[in-house]
Amino acid sequence: MLKTISLSEIKRVIQKNSAIDLIQTIEEGFVIYSQKKVMVPPVGYLGFKNPPGDVHIKYGYIEGDDYYVIKIASGFYDNPSMGLNTSNGMMLLFSQKTGEPLSILLDEGYLTDTRTAAAGAASARHLAPSKISCIGIVGTGVQARMQLEYLKPVTDCREVIVWGRSADKLAAYKNDPSLKDFSITTTTDMRYLASRCNLIVTTTPARKALLMADDIRPGTHITAMGADADGKQEIDPEIFSKADIIVADSKNQCIDHGDIGYAVREKRLILPALLSWGK
Repeated sequence: MLKTISLSEIKRVIQKNSAIDLIQTIEEGFVIYSQKKVMVPPVGYLGFKNPPGDVHIKYGYIEGDDYYVIKIASGFYDNPSMGLNTSNGMMLLFSQKTGEPLSILLDEGYLTDTRTAAAGAASARHLAPSKISCIGIVGTGVQARMQLEYLKPVTDCREVIVWGRSADKLAAYKNDPSLKDFSITTTTDMRYLASRCNLIVTTTPARKALLMADDIRPGTHITAMGADADGKQEIDPEIFSKADIIVADSKNQCIDHGDIGYAVREKRLILPALLSWGK
């Protein structure tokens, strides 16, 4: 019997777990993926210009498991002006043995947002400097908030600088009660953020580099998660030629599109230098 699971039910299950538990689950997934025990075909993508948005269709399974999953996740960037969340979507669970549909997860993008935030925290947990002086968040949306929330158990740093273009959105971010444990400074000056932060997380759908190589402090860790489709870019390609370590969640996907793709095509990144948690 096909079961539909609502967003409220999904949130109840997720919130029974601590952030560190969820981060560790994501880490376990990266390990299985890098062991080549997971089948993940290329991402399906739909892009929209008016209004601006995109839809990703992702699917995969673990070899020998009972299930496979198809996920549809969207981001429409004018939604907040209408009082709607930027993200939406659902996941479809099927039997790997028979192909029968078993469950519809009406997560409205919540599981995708949670997974992305936990993956960002996993990256910082293993790759960021041991001493973080200040956290820089590029962006003011849902993911900008969740990335900071999930950093809480992996670093003692509570000093934060947040960059955004809108004064109203920056003020809303600073006053968000879910981030009350952090001391947040807002800015519209990216150089100011880069000069003071040695852990930076980029969370925007930008289509032109925001973070420039000459502005980055030596030893800075950057978690770049916003450029998830063709044409999106947050990071100056020159940053990759200066980096000591570059890690992709999936080499194939990151070379195809996003910030690493730009660096490869502009020959700022030679592929043997690219480490990966996956294929």
